[in-house]
Amino acid sequence: GMHANFSNTTLRTCGDQATYEKICEAFRPVVKEHISVYGEFNDQRLTGLHETAAITDFSFGISDRGASIRIPIATVESGWKGWLEDRRPASNGDPYKIAGVIVKTVKSAKV
Repeated sequence: GMHANFSNTTLRTCGDQATYEKICEAFRPVVKEHISVYGEFNDQRLTGLHETAAITDFSFGISDRGASIRIPIATVESGWKGWLEDRRPASNGDPYKIAGVIVKTVKSAKV
């Protein structure tokens, strides 16, 4: 997979677990929208096995390589200042479409 690491000023400076959780939760209702731009044949890769979340599910967790979105331990150890990693994009996805849908979803969290 491609995996998309992303951050913004809020994620780099907030120092607040609740803010991270609110941003992650903003991804839950838009799974289909994200998967639609995350690359071809993701149904064959996102099975819920081998450190992937199932394509139809959504989860997030600290240092959880089996989650849809992984909160890196470095972010937590830095006092909740850092980045997130969406582990669902495939290596054949268009990075501009992927970035666009991620930015849209992060903004929708209104933090």
